[in-house]
Amino acid sequence: MTNIDQTEVDKFNQIAHLWWDKAGDFAPLHLMNPTRVNYIAEHANGLFDKAVLDVGCGGGILSEALCKQNAKVTGIDAAPDSIEVAKLHAKESGLAIDYRHITVEPFAQQASQQFDIVTCLEMLEHVPDPESVIQSCCELVKPGGFLFASTLNRSIKGYLLGIVAAEYLLNIVPKGTHDYEKFLRPSELVRLIEKYGLKVTKLNGIHFNPLTKSFKVNSDPGVNYILCAQKL
Repeated sequence: MTNIDQTEVDKFNQIAHLWWDKAGDFAPLHLMNPTRVNYIAEHANGLFDKAVLDVGCGGGILSEALCKQNAKVTGIDAAPDSIEVAKLHAKESGLAIDYRHITVEPFAQQASQQFDIVTCLEMLEHVPDPESVIQSCCELVKPGGFLFASTLNRSIKGYLLGIVAAEYLLNIVPKGTHDYEKFLRPSELVRLIEKYGLKVTKLNGIHFNPLTKSFKVNSDPGVNYILCAQKL
């Protein structure tokens, strides 16, 4: 495991017990999750019986939702405590999810082109080398399969809303969650994905309404954004 920021791993290990506290540090992910799942299902032509890899699965919030849509889900993460939480919660929920404590680069060597769908959501901003992650994710997608990636835009709007407002004014996420320098502009992420053989077919913003505490997909990728790419 070379492409990890140990500080980030330690941070997630320390709060791993909070993954399934819907009012805690991971509340935004719980609120965002239905929007993400619907986006994936819509643009991948459904999830039934498809092999899905959740890269940076954390405690399993997305993995479990995909499994409940009858996908065959594998989840990988660099934080061992998060994986243990994910395994325990899936067992308690009666869900068959294959969780593994591994980073995506060595996993891609084991499972090249084995997945109909690969998701890499809200994790690129937490690794030293996002290009390495993207390259491995692209290798894991079957021909004709899909990659979904989301992160924060390295823009003025991304800084003001993604850090200043979210972390310090509205307290939506814990202070220090994000490092602005690790954000990726949409053009940068699209270039990386298409460099490794996939075609980006859709790119949207994900907007948070603090009044209704809900997320929706829109056309403005100024802060949070998500994209769909297909291996041709």
